[in-house]
Amino acid sequence: MSDTLKTVPLNDVHQQLGAKMVPFAGYNMPVRYSSDLDEHHTVRRAVGMFDVSHMGEFRVRGPQALALIQRVTSNDASKLVPGKAQYSCLPNQTGGVVDDLLVYMLAEEDYLLVVNASNIEKDWNWIKQFNTDGADMQNVSEEMSLLAVQGPKAAAALQSLTDADLSAIPYYSFVQGTFAGAPNVIISATGYTGAGGFELYVPNEHAKQVWDAVMEAGQPYGLKPIGLGARDTLRLEMGYCLYGNDITDETSPLEAGLGWITKFTKDFTNSENLKAEKAAGMERKLVGFLMDGAGIPRSHYPLVNEAGEVIGEVTSGTQSPSLSKGVGLGYVQTALATPGTSIFVQVRGKNLPATVIKLPFVPGTEEV
Repeated sequence: MSDTLKTVPLNDVHQQLGAKMVPFAGYNMPVRYSSDLDEHHTVRRAVGMFDVSHMGEFRVRGPQALALIQRVTSNDASKLVPGKAQYSCLPNQTGGVVDDLLVYMLAEEDYLLVVNASNIEKDWNWIKQFNTDGADMQNVSEEMSLLAVQGPKAAAALQSLTDADLSAIPYYSFVQGTFAGAPNVIISATGYTGAGGFELYVPNEHAKQVWDAVMEAGQPYGLKPIGLGARDTLRLEMGYCLYGNDITDETSPLEAGLGWITKFTKDFTNSENLKAEKAAGMERKLVGFLMDGAGIPRSHYPLVNEAGEVIGEVTSGTQSPSLSKGVGLGYVQTALATPGTSIFVQVRGKNLPATVIKLPFVPGTEEV
């Protein structure tokens, strides 16, 4: 293990549970405990718990907090009220995306931004350069653990650990309070699986206490620890973008299908150019496709048309555990982005047929 590889507070717990640990985004992370297939089905059918404490968290406070967030994010954070969260992205000045993120409004003039682990320093520096009016910014990434309890039985599995009525928390809403005896926990009805559930933001010193309590309370519901392998297949079945694959510094939020979080009711970084791009129409779009027969698409495999001409490439791909078929995301020319369009994936020199479909691949239990 590299000397520079960071560990999450529960690193020893994962190793004791027999997790296979791998380097991910600069952290030593559990990729699986049993098998990706078993863990995937556990989340879709029952409930599982992920440790995603590698994610980054920034606190932005003060009278200038909202103005700064409005300046750097694409969504309209003025619509938030305390107890609500919002999916958004940080556009760059050249048409691409610095990162995607969640914006939580904790209280008046008090926000929490949750960013991808691999982009913590990059995002911090990006936002900081626009903080010219003195919003109070604090990087609290090293102080907070994040546990995602996901699946249709998540609310039932967690309910005994809190006084909050979990079934009454709407999607993309949250409550703050005591959870499993730990103070100052954010219980958020968000996730990256499409299976329903909650994300728990826990002060590091209480992480093990909360993990152990959830493992015990969840036992009657079939709760198991889940690794990053299943997290990827779960999010891909929903068509959720992964930064670094499906969205990058070079991909426009509009061509990535993120027009719904790109609000031109306000000015933000590169908003004029993105507005012009929308008016002109995108040359390419991110689509989901389902393999017609055998074959598993993988990142960077070429996408071709019937004549064998390259029309794009796979950005994410896998064998869907729920469908037992290959599924993928990729950018294609807009003319070929209509659901029902036939395309081909080049797999080891063979052009295998696939069909563009409307996302998600698997129906989720959530709506924004």
